[in-house]
Amino acid sequence: MSTEHSPPVVAALDIGGTKTAAAIVTRDGRVVDRLTAATPGRAGASAILDTAADLVHRLRAEVAGAHVGALGVGSAGVIDHRTGRVLSATDALAGWAGTDVSGRLREQLGVPVSVINDVHAHALGEARYGIAAGYETTLFIAVGTGIGASFVVDGAVLTGAHSTAGHAGHQPSPYAGRLPCTCGGQGHLEAIASGPGLTQEYVRRTGQPVDDLRSVAARAADGDATAREVVLLGGAAVGSAVGGLVNMLDPGAVVIGGGVAGLGDPWWQALRDAVRRETLPSLDDVPVLTSTLGSDAPLLGAAALAWEGTA
Repeated sequence: MSTEHSPPVVAALDIGGTKTAAAIVTRDGRVVDRLTAATPGRAGASAILDTAADLVHRLRAEVAGAHVGALGVGSAGVIDHRTGRVLSATDALAGWAGTDVSGRLREQLGVPVSVINDVHAHALGEARYGIAAGYETTLFIAVGTGIGASFVVDGAVLTGAHSTAGHAGHQPSPYAGRLPCTCGGQGHLEAIASGPGLTQEYVRRTGQPVDDLRSVAARAADGDATAREVVLLGGAAVGSAVGGLVNMLDPGAVVIGGGVAGLGDPWWQALRDAVRRETLPSLDDVPVLTSTLGSDAPLLGAAALAWEGTA
């Protein structure tokens, strides 16, 4: 990038439980440069923020002539979208709950900072720059270690009255029975359809220990009938929940992302079949799409939020 006539850019951060990514992004959603680092989740909030700020400092130095006008952050945890403070977080990020992410990064970097939950950032990225661009409303579902969701209306995320909207994994699922959930409840979607949930379901059915969902997927591909049943169960459980949400929200499109979505065609077919079983006839044509932006999606969503802060 030339030091003269260089267009304005923003910085974006995606702070996760294991990895923190940073990028410099143009207004049209082009990633100019990116860096990643391990998130020091056990070391506390100050270490997490220092790591994040250091990535942005390094990007500023590497992208010659860049004028970074603002910073957008997608972060793990429940985020107060008005203040940029973490309301709650898992144990993967020690001391993260209560952290004023917006204020502290603003002090460290000297630019306006906007903060949103990472799943909401992912949804915003797909809605603004990805597969859902052009739709007035988008329902995004992330299926991974947990199951989260976000609803984007006219390019804005609905975060809810308590900044807690999107916990799709903690709705009751008929597929989960009375299985315990990570939230302390029972019978929730996440308990049966998340990556750990499907892995545990395979172990329950076979009594055979497996490392993770990738091992289950590999066994399914090798012809293990039980592993295939578990994969299909996961797709059907997510699809059933998505169908119910489609009936309630009537989105222009549904976008599915997350690591579990990489299980392949059998999982996807089970999901789509279950969606159609649940949706009202007038909603049969709502497209169910695959997330296309990958790990750039939350960065682009955070960048979109940052651009709003420069207006």
